[in-house]
Amino acid sequence: MIKIKNSQDASSTMLERMPVAIKESEDVACKEVASDIARLIIEKQKKGKTAVLGLATGVTPIKIYQELVKKHREEGLSFHNVVTFNLDEYYPQSKTSELSYYYFMHHHLFDHIDIPAENINIPDGEIESDKIADYCKFYEEKIDAYGGIDIQILGIGRTGHIGFNEPGSRQESLTRLVKLHPVTIMDATREFIREEQVPRRAITMGIKTISKARKVYLLAWGEKKAPIIKEAIEGGISEEIPATFLQNHPNVSVMIDSDAALELTRIKTPWVVSVVEWDIDIAKSAVIWLGQKLKKPILKLTEEDYRKNGLGDLLAFAGDSQKLNVKIFDSLQHTITGWPGGKPNSDDTHRPERAQPAHKRVIIFSPHPDDDVISMGGTFRKLVKQGHEVHVAYQVSGNIAVFDDDARRYGEFMRDIAQQLGLASEEFKKIHDDVVNAIDSKGDSSKDTQLIRTVKGLIRKGEASAGARFIGLKDENIHFLNLPFYETGEARKNTLGKEDIDIIKNLLLEVKPHQVFAAGDLRDPHGTHKVCFDAIVMALKELKNEEWIKDCWLWMYRGAWHEWETDEIEMAIPLSPVDLMYKRKAIFKHQSQKDSPVFPGNDPREFWQRAEDRNRQTAQYFDQLGLTEYEAIEAFVRYHY
Repeated sequence: MIKIKNSQDASSTMLERMPVAIKESEDVACKEVASDIARLIIEKQKKGKTAVLGLATGVTPIKIYQELVKKHREEGLSFHNVVTFNLDEYYPQSKTSELSYYYFMHHHLFDHIDIPAENINIPDGEIESDKIADYCKFYEEKIDAYGGIDIQILGIGRTGHIGFNEPGSRQESLTRLVKLHPVTIMDATREFIREEQVPRRAITMGIKTISKARKVYLLAWGEKKAPIIKEAIEGGISEEIPATFLQNHPNVSVMIDSDAALELTRIKTPWVVSVVEWDIDIAKSAVIWLGQKLKKPILKLTEEDYRKNGLGDLLAFAGDSQKLNVKIFDSLQHTITGWPGGKPNSDDTHRPERAQPAHKRVIIFSPHPDDDVISMGGTFRKLVKQGHEVHVAYQVSGNIAVFDDDARRYGEFMRDIAQQLGLASEEFKKIHDDVVNAIDSKGDSSKDTQLIRTVKGLIRKGEASAGARFIGLKDENIHFLNLPFYETGEARKNTLGKEDIDIIKNLLLEVKPHQVFAAGDLRDPHGTHKVCFDAIVMALKELKNEEWIKDCWLWMYRGAWHEWETDEIEMAIPLSPVDLMYKRKAIFKHQSQKDSPVFPGNDPREFWQRAEDRNRQTAQYFDQLGLTEYEAIEAFVRYHY
């Protein structure tokens, strides 16, 4: 998606303290790991020995388990000689809960292979508290009795935890009961929906337990893992980042996809560690990096600045520092436009968007019912005001992000307004009673009934309509797609399917847009943005033979969770103080997400504050580099599908 700036020699990995393999995709990596596990199992079978696997839960290893199941079904791979030990389990946690790791492992692997039940070992979340210490000692002894773990699979949390070894864990730690870090608890709301439902403790293998495995795979996928991967790989060994203890392991392999690698020095700033093969894109990144590092406008950078900061070979490529400065300054300046749909009757040679057609058909895809105004509310308003035919499409209902109290309040409103207006109040009272009963009967369950999902979805729909109307959109141009993959009533979603793609294709065929805007905010901690973006790209690719598709440009926006780097930005839309206030008021229409939303992520600010701060920060970066000073800027990157 984003251009990878890569260096050309082995010295590019000089800062990396563990061997790192950057794979083309998660699928490729998981197939490779699954094949390694299969080889181990078969080799052990030939010798009449047991293969001992250390297994992890969470999203990261799911495709490994799918590959193993496939090998069992299609290639006859047997697991009769396999013993497994899982890393961890929430405490307390019932085995019957769909949120338990016991359920996870059976659902994704054990129920689909021929492993003997007695060979499966998962920490017991139901054990009595006074027996935990003895149980943990027994778990350690059982691993040792089987001769230790042959292959250990690990993911990594945003705190740097492996297993549930949170910051502060010691290198000599063994299996034990631990407290969960607040960030880990916050991340777990992705599955539990309500933070208060997340267990505060867990039973986990220790760092020493993990380190005794003969082979360790540390895996990470996606851009949201990029910052912690950099710390784990390039940082020194520290109890504050427990994954760094793996730097001492003699046989560890870090396997990541290109998105998870984005913060590694050899990818982000390869000139720091190696000689690179320069082109204009890498040169642009390096010049902007230098200007930001020195806090100097681009046009004031000198040859001495370049040479003192390891960029002498860039000057050899460019020939002259001042010519290079002007070239990069101009390229950055050309990204700035107040006309996101293209400026009519103008020379568009150096503009990010086409001048023609003057009035474009535009679809803004919003994963959740508020991403449109949070991430590109100012641009949204400009497109409408400048006369383009703008449509907004809300991809999912967002119903799980509404508090039960809000659903109850709307049920009460329906009952009371019926009474006030003398309507058939018994029917409305029944709806109210059903809503209240459904909420009260949930207990500790996070799953909503269909009725509650409907009520919560209508709350989000009403807010989204109000926000889009405030921007200036007509009701007939507001579309609610309600993609089926999302409608599970819980945080764990279904796999993206043909029905989801077809819904998007149908809207594209109806509008035949010249522009599509989509959320490229792939550090969304809940994963919905990534799925929604994939659905759009798949739909566009399936429509590649349509005549209009060759004139359809796809622009990615960000803002809800993080922002584009300055060197990545291809279209920068300046916002005035008035624009920013309109954007804020549009965000305020989403009242159920105001103050403290159900899924706040790790950022304590409200969504409108995050958006404004990021937009202002982007403008400040441009200003610092010597460009015009603006109140704020919304940024976009074009995706070539």
